[in-house]
Amino acid sequence: MPVLTRLIPSPLFVEIRAGALDALAGILADQRLSSAGRIAVAISGGSGAKLRQRLEPQLPQADWYRVEDGTLDAAVKLAEQMRGGHYDVLVGMGGGKIIDAAKYAAARVGLPVVAVATNLAHDGLCSPVSSLENDAGRGSYGVPSPIGIVVDPDVVREAPLRFVASGIGDIVSNISACADWELSHRETGEAVDGLAVAMARSAGENILRHPGKLPDPDLLTALAEALVLSGIAMNITGSTRPSSGACHEISHALDVLYPKRSAQHGEQVGLGAAFASHLRGERELTGLIVDCLRTHGLPVTADQLGFSEAEFTDAVHYAPNTRPGRFTILEHLDLSPTAIRDAYADYVQAVNC
Repeated sequence: MPVLTRLIPSPLFVEIRAGALDALAGILADQRLSSAGRIAVAISGGSGAKLRQRLEPQLPQADWYRVEDGTLDAAVKLAEQMRGGHYDVLVGMGGGKIIDAAKYAAARVGLPVVAVATNLAHDGLCSPVSSLENDAGRGSYGVPSPIGIVVDPDVVREAPLRFVASGIGDIVSNISACADWELSHRETGEAVDGLAVAMARSAGENILRHPGKLPDPDLLTALAEALVLSGIAMNITGSTRPSSGACHEISHALDVLYPKRSAQHGEQVGLGAAFASHLRGERELTGLIVDCLRTHGLPVTADQLGFSEAEFTDAVHYAPNTRPGRFTILEHLDLSPTAIRDAYADYVQAVNC
């Protein structure tokens, strides 16, 4: 008998609403994750202190752990600190670095993790991947995705707008990543998951065409929902394929070649998505992505990121090395440095018209 349905890995609950942060204790109890409040909370050393002061009265049984940074060492340290604590759940509260460290630590000690996002810088919020810095640069580690997601738009509005705009760049890059995946299907026969593509691309298209501007609450809510959908799309496929194509290869190359100068992840992949769309000959889409990035103050050329034409050319040429086995427009065209430089010059001329 054929399999007529499939189970879709997704969070047990998603709370995206004003006031959600102050309702955290009730949410955990209602979801039967921790009625007694025996939870561990991972926070940053900066904004985390304010959050602790705000939430400690309603979470009297919680233990609070400060995570220094988004490194593998910090995530391992967090796991070791929690051992023997007999917790019901780990709450990762903060930006992407804290949530990624919490996901990794929770996996090591066998705890479910709830992601409480205080900014929306990238789609790691709901993904089955932790991106952590290590001795070799930055690595991606497979982990269980969060069992729950909590986003309070009123809290997110207090984050620096650059971080929130970065999330827009990341989610819009889904459109380019899905186009790369479909290109690989045509050229190499790689299987494509249509449901994952539908979710990831719809999330990107919704933000690409959203009329709001930051920090419009409607746009913040739409962005949070889009980031969750993007994470679920990755859960479906068990990889980052629905949201990571040439756009992310270019960003990873910038991180590797210029580790001290790399910008926000979403800023880099947004530019990568626009340039990759240009390479695929998708002029209308390129224009839409560039317009969206500009609307939200994101860079659309390498110099706006702080890189010269030559540096960006080197990064694009190196980019396929960052994801061996992944086929995108970069692998398909296999351009020489000279051809990349010429294509980038054409791109800059097109976006500055």
